[in-house]
Amino acid sequence: MRKKIITGSIIFLMTLGIVLYINLSDHNELSAVQVANNPAITVDHYTENKYFETSITLNAIGDLLIHSTVYNDARTGAGFDFNPMFKDIKYYLRNADITIANQETVLGGAKIGLSTYPQFNSPQQLGDTLKESGVDIVSMANNHTLDRGEEAVISATNYLQNIGVEYVGAYQSEEDKNTQRIIHRKGIAVGFLSYTYGTNGIPVPEGKEHLVNLIDEEQILNDLEELKPNTDFIVVSMHFGEEYQPLPNDEQVHLSELLTNNGADVIIGHHPHVLQPVDWIATDEGEDKFVAYSLGNFLSGQTGTDRLIGAIMQIELTKTIQGNNEKQYKVSNAKMMPTYNQYENFRNYKIVPLVEANEYSLSNAQQWFEDKKELIQTYTDNIEVVPYLE
Repeated sequence: MRKKIITGSIIFLMTLGIVLYINLSDHNELSAVQVANNPAITVDHYTENKYFETSITLNAIGDLLIHSTVYNDARTGAGFDFNPMFKDIKYYLRNADITIANQETVLGGAKIGLSTYPQFNSPQQLGDTLKESGVDIVSMANNHTLDRGEEAVISATNYLQNIGVEYVGAYQSEEDKNTQRIIHRKGIAVGFLSYTYGTNGIPVPEGKEHLVNLIDEEQILNDLEELKPNTDFIVVSMHFGEEYQPLPNDEQVHLSELLTNNGADVIIGHHPHVLQPVDWIATDEGEDKFVAYSLGNFLSGQTGTDRLIGAIMQIELTKTIQGNNEKQYKVSNAKMMPTYNQYENFRNYKIVPLVEANEYSLSNAQQWFEDKKELIQTYTDNIEVVPYLE
């Protein structure tokens, strides 16, 4: 019996060996065919030069100056609804990767009492409309930031946090201020800063300088230096210049040159309440940076055609990585779409493309468009003034 078991085991092992030999031979033949049909990889993907390019568009709008005539027109039985005012312009705000607005009046809300000029406090529901219209971040550093004190700033920033809209230039605390405002899109990191020339004589509470960023050259340069390592591009909102003047003053030009030579890529100007020219500033390194000295009013209760015309600015930001991780950055393709703040008898406010304003109360809208195009191009032809943004 034992002999039979040993003999059976020998036969089993011999059979298993034959099967393994046949399978190994088939595998070797198959491998040979695969090698013949697939040439050896000769490129070292770890050391070869890489190339990557990505671009985003940034849109910016001017002053949201919410007088009582504006918020009363938005009043409903349930509160306030600003959506109808933005209905005809919303598409052009949402067609960018990032959109920034200048929130000139603090969104403190009705609970602390709404107010108009000279010390503003606006309904918070405007923030909902801005978000619905594609606005990602608002600049809050301006001469009206402290109109209603710390309470309004805290209320406004709380509301913006709750609805998911970023803010810059006015903060709840020192910790909030030290939190860098960076928005990421398509592999590009864009940092935002915001400053104002003053607060209409209202003193900043001692020890609470975080409530509003004032223009201080040393501080701005320090902020740029700290933000630069974490970003690809930096956008700075500057509340400066003289009200109702069509051209920038010497301080606007000086500050713009200083900032662009120290890390700012795009400067967006506010405060004059009228459109001013744009320009390209060549830095000491030979790079071209962009400044829009004033985007005018986007929505307000002011009077006079110049104060009813604003614009949507659009700029392209491109990041390229090539060679040994060498990075290049480019600001290009600047466009400006003039807008018109339409109303009749301080009712039925709406924002429309300027070229369409002849359908309302501006009979010579096309001539106004041509005049503003000439103004915008005062310093450079390298800006496309368009009736519509694509």
